[in-house]
Amino acid sequence: MWIDSYDARMAAGEEPEYFDKEFLRLWFKDHCDPYKDEVLPEAPADLVAEMSRRYIEMYEKITGQKFVPGEEPILARIEKNLQAYKV
Repeated sequence: MWIDSYDARMAAGEEPEYFDKEFLRLWFKDHCDPYKDEVLPEAPADLVAEMSRRYIEMYEKITGQKFVPGEEPILARIEKNLQAYKV
């Protein structure tokens, strides 16, 4: 786990492993200027999958519950969830 490597990485002068999306922000920083470029490159699928994995891990740690993906397709799920707020 990321916390187990913190001391060793800091002692070696390395960045700590991130539990959040910092790794994805750093990738964009290395591949474009997100503050100036009108079109950003598409993030690699493996980085997107890693971000999803980390957010699922955070959800499970915070809630103490197993993450269960929502029903598909996502658009229908969003529309159903917004029905109660329709005016």
